Amino acid sequence: MTSAEPDPPADVVVRPGGPEDLAEVAALYVAARFAAVPAVPAPVRPPEEMAAWVRGWDLGTHDLFVAHADGELVGFALATATWLDHLYVAPDRTGQGIGSLLLSLVQAMRPDGFGLWVFASNRPAQRFYARHGFVEVERTDGSDNEERAPDVHLAWPG
Repeated sequence: MTSAEPDPPADVVVRPGGPEDLAEVAALYVAARFAAVPAVPAPVRPPEEMAAWVRGWDLGTHDLFVAHADGELVGFALATATWLDHLYVAPDRTGQGIGSLLLSLVQAMRPDGFGLWVFASNRPAQRFYARHGFVEVERTDGSDNEERAPDVHLAWPG
């Protein structure tokens, strides 16, 4: 973490997630995804479909890390060996260092680096990742994502 970011609250505990966490992760994902609009495009699927998709994630091919505070899920990260697929923090807990804590864990577990995609409109996320050493690899017109919104491929070189 940089000095410009707060230390995560002392009550935040991060642990590996499992299938038993997916319902709670799904609820946080849906809430955070809708709260991020207009920095990100509005979801194209209804909340129930989004939640069902998350509950079906294959944790045999992905690592899930969950952050809890006082028994409540406050953030999560989902990563493969080479990609950070998702990093979300509860809307009422952003700016508290929880995202940095989760990202630092993924970086520690992927010392050779990894990539991620972020919407071009999501300037706060781009600044967040830049503070953590990510560099821009490419920009696309978004024709490969379901929102059809321009996006940016970022990479952390390790």
